[in-house]
Amino acid sequence: MTATKSLVTGAGGFVGEHLVRRLHARGDTVIASDVRDRTDLPVKMSVADLTDAAQMAPLLEGVDVVFHNASVVQTARAGADRVWAVNLGGTKTMLEAAKKAGVKRFVYVSSASVVYQGTDLENGAEDLPYAATSQAPYADSKIAAEKEVLAANAPGFLTSSIRPHVIFGPGDTRFLPNILVRADAGRMKVGIGREAHLSDFTYIDNLIDALILADEVLARDPSIGGRAYFVTNGEPTPFWEFVDRVLVARGDPKIQYRLPYWFAYSAAAMVEWSRALTGRANAPEDGFTRFAVRYMCTHHYFSIERAKKDLGYVPKVSIDEGIKRTVAARAARA
Repeated sequence: MTATKSLVTGAGGFVGEHLVRRLHARGDTVIASDVRDRTDLPVKMSVADLTDAAQMAPLLEGVDVVFHNASVVQTARAGADRVWAVNLGGTKTMLEAAKKAGVKRFVYVSSASVVYQGTDLENGAEDLPYAATSQAPYADSKIAAEKEVLAANAPGFLTSSIRPHVIFGPGDTRFLPNILVRADAGRMKVGIGREAHLSDFTYIDNLIDALILADEVLARDPSIGGRAYFVTNGEPTPFWEFVDRVLVARGDPKIQYRLPYWFAYSAAAMVEWSRALTGRANAPEDGFTRFAVRYMCTHHYFSIERAKKDLGYVPKVSIDEGIKRTVAARAARA
């Protein structure tokens, strides 16, 4: 494949950092963009606000592919304006700016939550409709943004949307840290929900494989443009079994007790209400929201057959190996 000039939004975050490093290793000229600076990446960070077309336009000159990864993850209801401004407004800005700059391909990092309606979802495929009922600002805004991305697909400007589910791995700043911080303090003893509900998980290297495959296949086969793809490890696992595997890998005891769903949901509602009342609605979440409780207490796993067929995607790193690598990386930083 000829040398590629790539732009990565959200390059300072978990997924963005891994993607920048892989693209750089691939030999791309990489433009790493974020609203905050980082000096530990293999390329210089371009600090810019993706909601501002004037700031993004110079970065897009000569770019072949945009990997649009930046988003605000917030599942609490209060204080959603920033979520929508970045997740939808920023996506619209990037699409228009990319088209004006003559960018050829646009790969969007979406979410499997775009089809989640708060009830069991088993072996979901891409023909599922978008969620018709509001679940959380993050999910709602990702639905709207993905629609914009897929609708923008056209000859000369090819788009694709990748839908991972519960991403984990070294450098994660959200999912596993919320678990491990509690484990460090000896407080990871209680789970939520007394039934075993299957969930999908996505190791970071597998997601990066899928994003790069989407770009490579778009470049040689425009017919896949305008499609969305679920991308996971393909190993549906009970949520709390996954957590137990992480704890065991650290040498900690497994979860000892399970709270009933109704109790946890009510408590999460009170926490959200308190955060909104005290002006902390936009503070980093700790994983305890009504949306998160529903997620932990329903089946939600997906078919990756379309990604296998169209993109040649194969998850190379298993859940157990991913957990091993993640725990080892965290221990090395301690």
